[in-house]
Amino acid sequence: MVSDASPPMQNDRTIDSYEPGEITRLLHEVRDGNRAALEEVMVLIYDELRVIARKQLDREYRVSTLDPTALVHEVYLRIVRCGRIHADHRAHLLRIAARAMRQVLVDHARRRQATKREHGGRRVMFIDAASRDGVDVNDLLAIDAALEQLATRQRQIVECRFFGGMTDVEIAAALGVTDRTVRREWTKARAWLNRALYGPD
Repeated sequence: MVSDASPPMQNDRTIDSYEPGEITRLLHEVRDGNRAALEEVMVLIYDELRVIARKQLDREYRVSTLDPTALVHEVYLRIVRCGRIHADHRAHLLRIAARAMRQVLVDHARRRQATKREHGGRRVMFIDAASRDGVDVNDLLAIDAALEQLATRQRQIVECRFFGGMTDVEIAAALGVTDRTVRREWTKARAWLNRALYGPD
């Protein structure tokens, strides 16, 4: 049984010791109700999630109570608490993790905003997950609100790329579309978000 209190991120096995396709097999077990299999899956992608978390926090969200480990643990707990995981393969799981990471960061930003109501007026253009520009608490909350106005697939693509650090190929696999479609929809979504957040100029 998976405990909500202590995310199991340690395992004697290394990633290399798992057979190809084992993540998919484990995810099928999770869907069948084997919650212990979720522990093994999360161990497999833990290092990957830590890299994504570090990139997110390096963009200076200024959520000072979070470090990469804390962020990954909160993502893990959010995934576990949502109940049965409907993921067929690694890309699907990363998409779920990307949405959970968005929710965790936004929740922390809201709490921080509630205790410190000030903003320097910086305008950070919405580029992509590789951007090194810092993202202020207010910027993050504005991005979150704007995302809800996008069409579902565009919102999912932005979540995967901006919050999950996923590649076009990974996003395509997660959404069941071509990587060309991902690139086209990302371009449209990014342009719309920049206009919505910062105006036509």
